Amino acid sequence: MQQYLQNKKGLVQNVFDKVYNQYDLMNDFMSLGAHRLWKKSLINMMNPSSNKKLIDVACGTGDIAKIFLNYTNNSSNITCVDPNKGMILKGKEKLNNFKELNWIIASAEKLPLPNNSFDFYTISFGLRNTKNLNKALNEAHRVLKPGGRFLCLEFSKIQNSNLDFLYKNYSKIIPKIGKLVVGEKSPYEYLIKSIENFINQDELIDLLKKNNFKNCSYRNLSGGIVSIHSGWKI
Repeated sequence: MQQYLQNKKGLVQNVFDKVYNQYDLMNDFMSLGAHRLWKKSLINMMNPSSNKKLIDVACGTGDIAKIFLNYTNNSSNITCVDPNKGMILKGKEKLNNFKELNWIIASAEKLPLPNNSFDFYTISFGLRNTKNLNKALNEAHRVLKPGGRFLCLEFSKIQNSNLDFLYKNYSKIIPKIGKLVVGEKSPYEYLIKSIENFINQDELIDLLKKNNFKNCSYRNLSGGIVSIHSGWKI
């Protein structure tokens, strides 16, 4: 499933080239800190144990990896993947005390990793930025071990009309915040458009099933501002 915005030549790469240096700070501003709670909810839903292998795709600066390692007393192996070199460098700098991390520059649609390698696959606020959803999900299924679990945290569709009205009006000021914090407005105009254009919760469930995931489900957080989708490789 091709995504129109993301297939504009160089658009997504250019967006993240502009924001990676203030990425964490801007996430705090935009979500009022809620993104940290959402990511912890993702790990809680996973309920990881020690000596498990995680691949975190569209890893940004490594938030999910850090939480996962803290939950497993630094006894797990994690591969962090992101297509943006700046994000990877920022993540390495931020998590330089952790030795269990492998960092790879690659897209979600083409992972340079063998089949059946990981117990968990996570992608947080990154599936929306892929050029082809089916290719990204097919790759996720390929690199998971049989019995492995896919978990996706992503902006979703709000199901309460009053909350939806408030959120859409708040979204209009996010590019202005980006201009103040990062010095760039256009990356956050892209962000809002990509959220508006992304598929809904049930459509993503259908895509997971189409790409051979089983026992698929989702959980809304913050009234559906974001959701966590889960699927298993059987």
